[in-house]
Amino acid sequence: MQRERLAEFLRTRREALQPEDVGLPRGQRRRTGGLRREEVAALSGMSTDYYSRIEQQRGPHPSEQMLAAIARGLRLSLEERDHLFRLGGHAVPRRVLRADHINPGMMRVLDGLDGAAAQVVSHLGETLKQTGLAVALLGDETAYTGLARSLHYRWFTDPATRELYEPEDHPVHSRQLAADLHRAYTRDGRRSRADAIVGALLTASPEFADLWRGHPVPGPYCVAKRLRHPQVGPIELQCQILLDPDQSQSLLVYTATPGSESHEKLRLLSVTAGVPV
Repeated sequence: MQRERLAEFLRTRREALQPEDVGLPRGQRRRTGGLRREEVAALSGMSTDYYSRIEQQRGPHPSEQMLAAIARGLRLSLEERDHLFRLGGHAVPRRVLRADHINPGMMRVLDGLDGAAAQVVSHLGETLKQTGLAVALLGDETAYTGLARSLHYRWFTDPATRELYEPEDHPVHSRQLAADLHRAYTRDGRRSRADAIVGALLTASPEFADLWRGHPVPGPYCVAKRLRHPQVGPIELQCQILLDPDQSQSLLVYTATPGSESHEKLRLLSVTAGVPV
């Protein structure tokens, strides 16, 4: 671990970011450019003290998970993230196996969607970041660990995952998720995370195994989604997708037809969740 160079690198990237770049208000009392340490810490999901100690060349050796969180908070490019890992004394993440680094441009788009139900998802169905309204609508999908990070895995192994969706739509979702995973497995190959998820599902889920044998191919993905929300009841949404091909990630934005009952329910949900619209 190169403490001095790590601290310098973090400081330069922090000072190069403006509040507007990460969706924060500038405020009238800000005398210098760049972000404050406490702002970077909040964006990275860690305490100000922990982040500050890294910049001050003291404290513990940051783990890979902490460095990945800082890379997301600072909106680092993949090349900058790799450099950060080297300075932190860790091996550079394999880009095929780790798709949890969000492209800075994608992060800026998500930052501008604070009042919308939006989230960034990997090609394996792992939710990397959500807006407040997306959490209120779908639950905190970033809280899972292990194979359960993948919606593809949860759908076939955890019955509670399906409770949010209309029962008659379950077969359609099953085929779509199996097809998405088939595409990821075909691209990533053996000894990949996709391979691990597929292997576990073939053992755990007869439904998935049956679909898998049919070599499913993805169909239209932006079909209407009918949810049964525990607070607002039935709600029908459209899902628009912005794809980042370089990192196999998608920005999903859920909307409802203006003037419809579902639109009013989505608005009500944002109010009850304390999300600004």
